[in-house]
Amino acid sequence: MTGKKRRALLCMLAVPLLALAPRREQSAAVPAMEAEEPVKYVALTFDDGPWAETTEQLLDGLAERGAKATFFLIGEQVAEHEDTVRRMAAEGHQVGSHTFTHRDLSRGDPAERLREIEQTDTLLRDLLGEGSYWLRPPWGFLAAETAAAVGVPMVYWSLDTEDWRRPDADAVARDIIDHARDGDIILLHDPYPTSVEAALRAVDALSVQGYRFVTLEELFRQKGIEPEPGKLYIRPGEVRKIG
Repeated sequence: MTGKKRRALLCMLAVPLLALAPRREQSAAVPAMEAEEPVKYVALTFDDGPWAETTEQLLDGLAERGAKATFFLIGEQVAEHEDTVRRMAAEGHQVGSHTFTHRDLSRGDPAERLREIEQTDTLLRDLLGEGSYWLRPPWGFLAAETAAAVGVPMVYWSLDTEDWRRPDADAVARDIIDHARDGDIILLHDPYPTSVEAALRAVDALSVQGYRFVTLEELFRQKGIEPEPGKLYIRPGEVRKIG
């Protein structure tokens, strides 16, 4: 067989072998999946309620958005708005005490200070049942001897909107949206319609940024912090000096 015929025969044999060889598919490059950002948790807290109109509007808005909050109630307000307080608890919000008459807990008769706290605790237990009703001292003022006698965690704040002195929904909402950070405890007051509007605007804006609005109990649980009685918390894991 000549060399030319031999080469032709080899080529004919190679064709079927090439057809049987594994083919390397040319697939399009798959972009790497972006890592999901961790959920950010904040607690909206409302002082000085409950009130018939504004607190109910706030509860409506929070329910529509699936957001939770914590309400620090003035005892003398509770008797006139028992249904609103029951609604708070039934819808998964946390209820706490803001004393009976919004009393300064850093001054006056120590026994009277404790009575202010105990009166509101009794009202809440009678209305909602046994539980741990956390305390927010009015203005954040608190004497060391009173703090030592309080059997529940106490709460300050890490973001003060100062909504009580500026009835401006735009300004208050912008303050929350611009400055809220993961783990914050945000101070608001539900007697003011502008504060209610601002809070709901902030929920809308921050929810799309990955924020979740939870009760204080849930916030501490998510951060792995067990709150202790007698301590005044600025945020989970951070306490304010008393006295």
